[in-house]
Amino acid sequence: MEDTISRTRGGPALFSCERIVKNYEGEPVVENVSLELPPEGVISLLGPSGVGKTTLFNVLAGVERPDAGKVFYRGEDITGISGRVSYMLQKDLLLAYRTVLDNVILPLLIRGQPKKAAREYAAAFFPQFGLAGCEKKYPRELSGGMRQRAALLRTCMSRNPVILLDEPFSALDAITRRRMQDWYREIAGTMQLSTIFITHDVEEALLLSDTVFVLNGRPGTITHRIAVVPPRPRSRDFPVSAEFAEQKRTILEAIGL
Repeated sequence: MEDTISRTRGGPALFSCERIVKNYEGEPVVENVSLELPPEGVISLLGPSGVGKTTLFNVLAGVERPDAGKVFYRGEDITGISGRVSYMLQKDLLLAYRTVLDNVILPLLIRGQPKKAAREYAAAFFPQFGLAGCEKKYPRELSGGMRQRAALLRTCMSRNPVILLDEPFSALDAITRRRMQDWYREIAGTMQLSTIFITHDVEEALLLSDTVFVLNGRPGTITHRIAVVPPRPRSRDFPVSAEFAEQKRTILEAIGL
């Protein structure tokens, strides 16, 4: 395995997993997967369909227990415990019959916060998320990009510093997707979020991440760990740089393209 992982953000891991194994109906889906996410770090999981990326996310989020291995948050074993990290699926899953504000406050209501206080707290974030004036609208009235912003704000309302994002921008057109990537970088920095992405987009992985983990095979295993250089923050010219092109070539070769 190529191991060029760097600790550009330094310090001990905020969130990690060790030697995760998950089987379904006796068949291994992911095997021997270990990851470390430092505070305010960003890592991406990239690989072909069917290598177990979403299965791994379900384990990391505590939705499912692994057959072997452990998940840690701040050094505490949280294997199989949900609610300690935030998890946003590919689809926004906004409820059509609730206003945008009432969609966003769902995590606060689940935690027992009164509706009025939850609305006041969440509404303060709407300008920062580019949603000012959308509080009383319904999801059908929003563009795709704005729906994703609302879904991400709802995810952030769980107040967990670790966020798992499963292809959050894949359904958007190329221009909107790039704008959302730029926007998320700013939001993650402002809110001091640490993020693990699933993506099939090599350029997205390079633009957003400190480290790209390539999963291959059945069962899915990490075959390459690629530290993205230069470290974040990067200049706007990075996508057209020789470094970007070389790292893109390395990742494409790692996934067999």
